[in-house]
Amino acid sequence: MRLILIRHGESHHTRDGRLAWVSGCTGLTERGVAQSHQLANRLAHTGELNDVTALLSSPVPRARQTAEILASRLPVPTIETDCDLCELHPGAADGLSWEEYRSRFGIFDLQADPDRPFAPGGESWSEFVSRVGATLDRLAERFAGQTVVAVSHAGFVVVSMLDRLHIPPAGERARLEPIHTSLTEWRVSAMVWRLERYNDTSHLIDPPRGGTPPLLLTFVPNRLLSARAVVVTSRRAACRPEREPAAWHSEDLRGRRRPFDSRSP
Repeated sequence: MRLILIRHGESHHTRDGRLAWVSGCTGLTERGVAQSHQLANRLAHTGELNDVTALLSSPVPRARQTAEILASRLPVPTIETDCDLCELHPGAADGLSWEEYRSRFGIFDLQADPDRPFAPGGESWSEFVSRVGATLDRLAERFAGQTVVAVSHAGFVVVSMLDRLHIPPAGERARLEPIHTSLTEWRVSAMVWRLERYNDTSHLIDPPRGGTPPLLLTFVPNRLLSARAVVVTSRRAACRPEREPAAWHSEDLRGRRRPFDSRSP
């Protein structure tokens, strides 16, 4: 299976610093719509996903809206909703600002208390990680030998890497931060997962918030950058940046501490 995970475009909740699941999400900002169209135009121009057989999406409005824009340029007739592609379920925190969340429920410390629900009715970090891992396994079995596009969220993309690559607990100095409408691609064969590209944003005309981020390693399409392939010793995954993804944003490979701040999902 070839699995392309796409983070949704910029959304109102991210811009406003709020938590938003299905009911609390008000969709994409104008910039998020533009980002999604930029990606759709890229896919139509390059044909890099012309072999896609399924388009999946989280039911959260920001992801669904992104998927609808992409669907017009992909050779798939329908969008299949899959709630397992959602961000960590926030429960009673849905719609709250981060300040409101902290005042009601305190600090969510992923390392100190991974089994604590994010809020009443929500998931714990441990439950979220288990869900992402089970979802990846399910998709690999169902879509063996096929190409699948899944529009999801930053947390899902981050946890896919933590889970498949067996990345150890995070430190305080680095983290993964997928950019809006970025592509992260996995290939799985004979139960071995291989990371083909991460945070590919070559379609974006405007740079990410704050300009070009630090520690940005850019792979130019059709030009092989001289870089040593990284092989992760694991029975489940091997990471080999040896193809031609357009961008690799390597802020960290250990980002488990803070995937749920105002700049996440």
